[in-house]
Amino acid sequence: MSVMTTRRRLHDGRMTFVVVAFAGFFAAVSLKAAWLTLHDDDARRKSSVVRKDRIPRPDIVDRNGILLAADMPFASIFAEPYRMIDPEGAVEQLKTVFPNLNEARLLRQFSNRRLKFVWVKRQVRPEVEARVLALGIPGIRVMKDKRRVYPMGPLTSHVVGYANIDSKGLTGIERYLDTSGALFTASLARPDGRSAQPAKLSIDVRVQHALRDELDKAVKKFRAIGAGGLVMDVHTGEILALVSLPDFNPNAPVKTGAQKKDRLNRMTAGVYELGSVIKAVTFAMALDLGTATLDKKYDARFPLRVGRAKIHDYHAQRRWLSVPEIFTHSSNIGTARMALEVGLEQHKAFLDKVGLRERLRTELPESARPLLPRRWTTITSVTASFGHGFAVQPLQGAAVIAALVNGGVLVPPTFLKRDAETAKAMGRRVISEETSRKMRYLFRLNAVKGTARRAAAPGWRVGGKTGTAEKVINGKYSKDHRLTSFMGAFPMDDPKYVVLVMLDDPRPLPETHGYATSGWNAVPVAGNVIARIAPLLGVPPRLDDEVAKEELARWRKLHKNAERRAGAGPGARRKQG
Repeated sequence: MSVMTTRRRLHDGRMTFVVVAFAGFFAAVSLKAAWLTLHDDDARRKSSVVRKDRIPRPDIVDRNGILLAADMPFASIFAEPYRMIDPEGAVEQLKTVFPNLNEARLLRQFSNRRLKFVWVKRQVRPEVEARVLALGIPGIRVMKDKRRVYPMGPLTSHVVGYANIDSKGLTGIERYLDTSGALFTASLARPDGRSAQPAKLSIDVRVQHALRDELDKAVKKFRAIGAGGLVMDVHTGEILALVSLPDFNPNAPVKTGAQKKDRLNRMTAGVYELGSVIKAVTFAMALDLGTATLDKKYDARFPLRVGRAKIHDYHAQRRWLSVPEIFTHSSNIGTARMALEVGLEQHKAFLDKVGLRERLRTELPESARPLLPRRWTTITSVTASFGHGFAVQPLQGAAVIAALVNGGVLVPPTFLKRDAETAKAMGRRVISEETSRKMRYLFRLNAVKGTARRAAAPGWRVGGKTGTAEKVINGKYSKDHRLTSFMGAFPMDDPKYVVLVMLDDPRPLPETHGYATSGWNAVPVAGNVIARIAPLLGVPPRLDDEVAKEELARWRKLHKNAERRAGAGPGARRKQG
């Protein structure tokens, strides 16, 4: 056999092998295509769908069963490149459903047969899912999952929080459900493990809406950079409403700036000097320890010198003041003298007793530690007596005020629904019932004759304490920037609820005569809140005494003036400014 013949035979054999190989490849492709075409459509869709198994998140509802958060079914599209036959064709087909896909990136990923998993599109609507499945692209599959939705949007954002795309709670009650183990417990509420009992909060969305609406209007009116507020049941510790502005939309947390610094929950994640609100704690301490009585008087004729510091009064009376007068005139000098009389160690011990020197823990993970002086000295005790020099969570302050008016029992605050019996077992007495009665008298007197007169929602017997604290700007206290607050309760003859309103840096207005202190902004806002929520909470008004009639007349005058200003027109407003 010649060399030429041998070479020809080898060449023919190779050609035959190549032809057979190509024929086999195309036959396989044809058979696969035929199988995809002829196979039962429902079965094909079933094989293309993957269900993601996870412990279900429970619904979150308010105290009346109103839905605040729930899982909504959705589908996500993913690819398995190692199963793909025609990556380029797959990209072209997917572009007909998702025109904005990154074609180059997907083609590069689809062509890499070492990849096992690639996301194509997450959280698509059912009709989009159906269109993708109808394409019948080998290697393209659908993962069934659930997306967290928040029907109330920003209304309860700082309480409920939000979960990420992978159903992990990141903030608020959503994070609490994960970290506390309650999420897993809830998933066992049903034997099949596919559903869970709802987490019932203490929040009342009706009260929440009224509080947020009034705070939002106040921010705009007083040109404040932020605001916060809460409503708390003084006997059970339940938080019926908590608002912090600005807030965000938990349905789109990234787009609405949930992680920005000004979106923090001011009521629990921030600490502030609450100013004269803290004076109420000093009064309760002195009255309970017996160093002060309602009849006792203190010298407020001159500034009080402590070491190298001088303590002044904002509205100096320059005379001896009784304990009720110190409260209604919010005298720093009188309050400081009461603290000095108690003594350093007893003052510090009382603050420990009511929990103002430790971090308040609730279900919300956003919890700030108090900022306290490093050393407890005489000047520290004096300034702390009127709320200067140490900062606490506003919710922490509200919990203490609730104890001062509810009979003297400190009840831990909660964002979960709690019954009276459970609350009673958790309560801890911090002052006597008699001291609490005296504090109710002082709070009510302050709303009738003192700095809180503009909070007098007629008929609902409001009482409370105002607070105006200078803000720290560039490391120094600024007289032009302040935090104003009002901590009140109603009805003061039998207190049921504490209301806190806080405004961050409100500006003076012509109608406030150039003042920006609490009595001109936070106080009337609190009065508006109470007038709106009291009927919702079943608190009946009472207008059968002279004080209530005077409050009603003052209320009508305030609102009549406000309506007159609102209807004055742009020209009149410019003239006022």
